[in-house]
Amino acid sequence: MSSTGASSLNESLTSGDEVPRPGFDALAMYQRRHGAPPFAGVPGVPWCTCGNFRDMPTDLERKCCGQDPNNCVSLLPQFSQYCLTEGFLRIHRQYREDITVLGQASGPGDDNREYRYAAYRHFIYWQHGSLGQGNRRVIPSCCVWKIRDRFPDPQGHYTGFVPGI
Repeated sequence: MSSTGASSLNESLTSGDEVPRPGFDALAMYQRRHGAPPFAGVPGVPWCTCGNFRDMPTDLERKCCGQDPNNCVSLLPQFSQYCLTEGFLRIHRQYREDITVLGQASGPGDDNREYRYAAYRHFIYWQHGSLGQGNRRVIPSCCVWKIRDRFPDPQGHYTGFVPGI
């Protein structure tokens, strides 16, 4: 980011109208004020600017992270740490099993499914904070597929986004 862009971002952050949580929020806020990145995606896929999309089964799930190719959320080191590292996800799974009194995964593919669900929850918490029961957000396609590639289903069956009740 240029020094002009950085000073403009600092002015935006000190104006009091918005306070970003993670670093990604600051970048998104800057882009809202100074324009979205130019289209860098694939021709015929107008909903993707990062170029790391993979097709999704529903229009609702065809969501891009909104970043340029160099700043795609699925390429950020924080994404890898929070959403793809088994150690973080294992702790989350154990905590959730203790709280909900659910048993451990036992069938083929159950382990990866539990890691995927934990990764999705980590992503939402990282990007949006605690939403509360029944409040859900769509995860960008690039991030969903990065998680699915890391923790695949043996038969390739995935649930997809389920809207809140």
